[in-house]
Amino acid sequence: MSAKDSVAISQLLGLLEARYAIRVLWALRDGHSQTFRLLQDSVGGITPNTLNTRIKELREAGLMTHGSDGYAVTVAGADLLKRLGDLQAFATKWSAGQAKKLK
Repeated sequence: MSAKDSVAISQLLGLLEARYAIRVLWALRDGHSQTFRLLQDSVGGITPNTLNTRIKELREAGLMTHGSDGYAVTVAGADLLKRLGDLQAFATKWSAGQAKKLK
């Protein structure tokens, strides 16, 4: 991995590791726009101030946009979510393995 690639990954992970950032994007994964209130409900447990901060950061990063119907992911955001889609299969498999450990 080149130094440039390493910097790019570090920047993206820095953005996504902020509290609720991935959840905000994940809530928009179906491609439908959501109002602020609906997005807040979809994420669950996020305060309005934190949601405003995450929206601002994700919009500045070009992963999210705001239109007349509400908030939605951009083409880049949809691409990222597509790539993160494999997490669902991994999470299900991983969770089942964790449950077996507890038995």
